[in-house]
This record gives sequence, C-alpha cells and structure tokens, in this order.
Amino acid sequence: MKTKDLLRLNPDVNKKPDANTVIIIPNKKMIKTNKKVSDTVNEELTDNLEIDDVVKEDTKLLEDLKKEFVVYEVKKGDTFYSLTRFYNVSQEDLISLNPELSEGLKVGQTIKIKPIENEGETENNIYEDVIEEDLALKVALLLPFKANEFDTIQHQDIFSKSTLANIVTDFYLGSEIAIDSLRKQGIVIDLTVYDTEKNSTKIRSIINENDLNSNDVVIGPLYSEEAEIVANKLKIPVVFPVYSKNQSKFSSSKLIKTSPEKSVFRKELETYIKENFNDGTLILVGDGNATSNHVNTVLKSSLESADSISKVHILKPENGYIEKEKFLKILKTNKKNWVVMTTNDNVIVADAINSLISLPDSTSVKVFAFDKGKAFDRINNQKLAKIGFTYVSDSYVDETSYTTKVFNQQYYKKNNALPSFYATKGFDITYDILIRLASGENLKSTFKEGASFRVETKFDYNNKLFGVSENNGLFILEYNDDLSLTRLK
Repeated sequence: MKTKDLLRLNPDVNKKPDANTVIIIPNKKMIKTNKKVSDTVNEELTDNLEIDDVVKEDTKLLEDLKKEFVVYEVKKGDTFYSLTRFYNVSQEDLISLNPELSEGLKVGQTIKIKPIENEGETENNIYEDVIEEDLALKVALLLPFKANEFDTIQHQDIFSKSTLANIVTDFYLGSEIAIDSLRKQGIVIDLTVYDTEKNSTKIRSIINENDLNSNDVVIGPLYSEEAEIVANKLKIPVVFPVYSKNQSKFSSSKLIKTSPEKSVFRKELETYIKENFNDGTLILVGDGNATSNHVNTVLKSSLESADSISKVHILKPENGYIEKEKFLKILKTNKKNWVVMTTNDNVIVADAINSLISLPDSTSVKVFAFDKGKAFDRINNQKLAKIGFTYVSDSYVDETSYTTKVFNQQYYKKNNALPSFYATKGFDITYDILIRLASGENLKSTFKEGASFRVETKFDYNNKLFGVSENNGLFILEYNDDLSLTRLK
C-alpha cells in the first residue's frame, strides 16, 4: 500500500504512530455482504471474548517460558547472523530450540534463544536498523590530515614515518566505505571533511567560519581537548571516535564516547568470573604498586562477595619477580585454577606466564586479564594458548561472517588493500551513527532501543538523557590451542 492512502484514511495520525494506535488499512479485496450490522457486532463481541482468553493464555505461557529461557521477538531486518552474534549462540542451537526456524525467521515470532543459566540473565535488545523514507543526512568529519605539513613530502615518506597519517587515512577510508554503503540503501548523505591540522586554533577557526550546527552530526576530532571545544560550541551530537585516557573527564551532553572506559573492562571481567567460577583456586597477580594494590583489594572484596567464591589469593613480587613455588603452594592439582593478571608490567607478566606454562601435568591453570595490553603482545601466542589466555576486548572479528567478508571485499576493491584496525573502526562508527540517524529519531533515543553489532564492534550505549553518552559494548575472548579466538561473552 502507499503512504498517502494510509494518511488519507487516518488524518489524525502522523507518520510515526505511537504503539497501540488503531489505524484504518485499505483493503482492496473486501467483499460486499448483506449481513446486518447488528449481527456483525454480536459476532465481533463473541470473537473478542475468545481472543481475550487466547491472549491471557499466551501471556501466561510466555511468562512461564521467560523463567527458563532468554526469549526474543523477531523484528524486521533480523537475521540468523545478527541473532547469533548478539547472543553468542549458534544457528544450530537456535533451530534445535525452535524447530520452526528451519523454515527461516519470520517477523513477530517469539523464539527461545538459550536456557537461563545465571540469575539475572535477561533478554537483551538488538537495535533494529530502520531507514526513514526520503531521508537526507548532513555530516561533518573532522580529522587531522595535516595536509599543509605533508604537502611537499612524498606519500611513501609520509606513511612510513607518520603513525598519525596512517591512522587518519585508514579511518577516513573506512568511513568512506560506510557512506557508500548507506547511499546504496537510499540515504542521501552530504559529507563535508575538515582538516583540523592537530591544532586547537584551527578547530576554533573551522567553528567560526562554518555553520557546523547545520549538520546532523559531527564525527571527530581525534583529540580529547579538541572534542570538548567542539562539543561546547555546538548543539548537535559530537562523536569521539577513539579512546583517550582523558575522556573520563568529558562533561558535555553533546559528546558520544565510542570506546569504553578501562573501568568498564575490569567490571566486565569481574562479572564474568562471578558468574562462571566455582570450586577451585582464584589468584590475583599484581605488581606491588599502589594502583595495582588498590585494584586487587577492591576486586578481592567484590569477588569474595559472590556465593561461589570463598577465598581469593593475592600474589605480588618480591625482589622484582614472583617465585614459581609461590604459585605451586596455592594452586590445586586436578582442580580449577584461575589466575587474574591485574598488572601490565612487562617483566611481571612475562615472569608469571613463564612460571604458569611449566607447571606439572596434574596442575592446570587459566590466565585472565582486563585487556590484551602491550605486555601480553610481547608474549608468544603459543604460550598464551597453552594457558587459555582470556581477556576483555572492545573488538572481535569473525572472519567467516558474511558482514566481515562483504566489508573486506568492498574495501579491497576500492583501496587495493585489506582494511586495518582503524579502517574497520572508521566503518563501524560511521555506519552505526548514521544508520541510527537514518531512522529519523533523535540519536540518543536510539541508544535506548538496543545494542548493535557491526564488523568488529559492539555499540551498547548507556541511556543517559543528560550527560555524556558512553559505549559499554565489550567482548570476552579466549585463546584456543590452534591460536584462534573464541568469544565467551
């Protein structure tokens, strides 16, 4: 049917009806009848009573189902890929719980996702990509290309010597693929790119000389102090596309942080351990510095508050290292042994892992970390696999997924190279922000509608109406024996 027909029959209803609004639908197949109106009304009353009974019964069944399973109502645009990635289950598991899915997903179906294993595990919301008809977006991209500085330098020299040039260029190329993809879906996008030159004076001149408020969103700048300047001057959303240790000081409600705070990484691992650890030994390994000592004290107290954890041990170095015998005194044979590294000190991490990979066969251990920092990048991956190294990450790439393959193909075709980390981030951030705006809704209101997964990033923003919007989307990843990664959460 056509929009104009709906509007003609429902003049008091706008283009976005509220839930439960009753609207008249044109029915071209309506058959004329001689039945009296009174007869029709009586039949409808009887039907409504029967329908009410059915609805009550269905509601009770659904409530009972939610006690045992995470359930989900299939929405337009949902795919097996989006559901399996969001809930970390396989397509085979979904079909096993819902045999009717062998015929495919159907809008409106209520399906079982997985059994509820942990208290408090609830159904999550997946953001549904919706594009408003005939919608146009205006976007400003602020990046430090430093074109004036590089103008007289050969491009080979620029990219071999400047890390910033590589980051900025790759991010832009990824954003470009996102915009191309959205334009093919019918969204008109007016993009303006500004060179901020890594200069706060230049930022101010861009603001003064251009009407940035005429845009729907600004993506960038890359530096925290510049992002604050822009956000304090504008009335539109300002997306901060990278992580900065200074981002915790942001205060403007216009700012959107796409990278989770480090404290969220720690909280994510803490929650995972509480939900999954039982009957074994749990050790926290620090470096003896004040920050590490504080983290260990707080973490120990929190973990021991869980019913499944009775005691948490803390180890820290003496004379610069932790003796292997100290581990052996605490670790139990033929039991679950989990070791959490709460430090990124290169020496402490390397020394502890070398001790843990050479334990007797009867003593197995699994090592955790808040993130895979530089200290772990220095460790041979085979060593990490041997101890089942598990860590929190803000990115996870499934190379076998359809979305990843399409993005890689599009990027390679246009740039004759596979996308880097920053190119993928450029795509993910740009695509997610613009597809949300393409719904015609206020950007912050879309954050309340659920989390989204793109090529390698999960966007799960807080629902604060006022204050900075923060992405809390994280993964928990585990090394396998073959050096591949498994997503645990």
